[in-house]
Amino acid sequence: MSDLPLIQADRAVPPPAPTTVTGGRGRRLRLLSRTDRVVITLMVLVPLLLVVGLVWLPAAATVLLSGTNWDGIGPLGEIDWVGLKNYDDVVNIYPPFVPAVQHNLLWLAALFVVATPFGMFLAVLLDKELRGSRFYQTALYLPVVLSLALIGFIWQLIYSRDQGLLNALLGANTDWYGDPHVNIWAVLFAAGWRHVGYIMLLYLAGLKGVDPSLREAAAVDGSSETSTFFRVVFPVMRPINIIVLVVTVIESLRAFDLVWVVNKGRNGLELLSALVTQNVVGEASRIGFGSALATIMLVVSLAFITLYLFTVMREDRR
Repeated sequence: MSDLPLIQADRAVPPPAPTTVTGGRGRRLRLLSRTDRVVITLMVLVPLLLVVGLVWLPAAATVLLSGTNWDGIGPLGEIDWVGLKNYDDVVNIYPPFVPAVQHNLLWLAALFVVATPFGMFLAVLLDKELRGSRFYQTALYLPVVLSLALIGFIWQLIYSRDQGLLNALLGANTDWYGDPHVNIWAVLFAAGWRHVGYIMLLYLAGLKGVDPSLREAAAVDGSSETSTFFRVVFPVMRPINIIVLVVTVIESLRAFDLVWVVNKGRNGLELLSALVTQNVVGEASRIGFGSALATIMLVVSLAFITLYLFTVMREDRR
């Protein structure tokens, strides 16, 4: 009887070893447990449902509603289908549309021609590891953390006609936000102030990833610092350049907060995004008409996003 516990202990079943399978070239791959599969499924499914529910379904609904004459109040069964009439009205008989397109193009030109090169120039300077570069990076990037609405309020303190800092320094009485001849330029300067810091950070990250041997080889060949940047460094940062292009275009299209804070996108500050808001949630509440404007913005944005994805995937294949 005293030997029975020992015999039972010898016959005890050992715990199961982790299940493994052999992959290619003799590699041993461990199969995922049920808990791991559940976690991975949730990590993929939850973001996918959020993107589909909050982005793609509303976008698809916007495209469908752009062909209707619905005010957003009546029942869905009474929606009147008008086809492409809203797009025809937008282009031909809606007076603010042409100024809005012009202002969006002007916004794009100002960001792309002035703010983006200046941000790249600051990135090149800060990449030299100058004294206090960390402080300058933080100071230049700080406006990016702020929303455009808050930036509008900050610059309102500067642009105020009666108590603004700018008029006090110039000894003028200009209504920078109210005058339709100058308010677009005042708003563009405030938006560019924020955009410069964003572009500076993107190019600074790209410069840190450039192989130093490329610059050393160019220096050995007698190339100047400016020539080395434009002929060697800048072409290497092609993915960053595509990202900057896409970001700049999207920023010019989605510009809304700043002009809405100033005067709700009127009196010289008409933008496509402001027109969408005026028609969808404004007093008129023309859901179909506003959806047509939003669809136009969506198509333009998707064109540049597709260009970016095509470039990235082609770089990955190489």
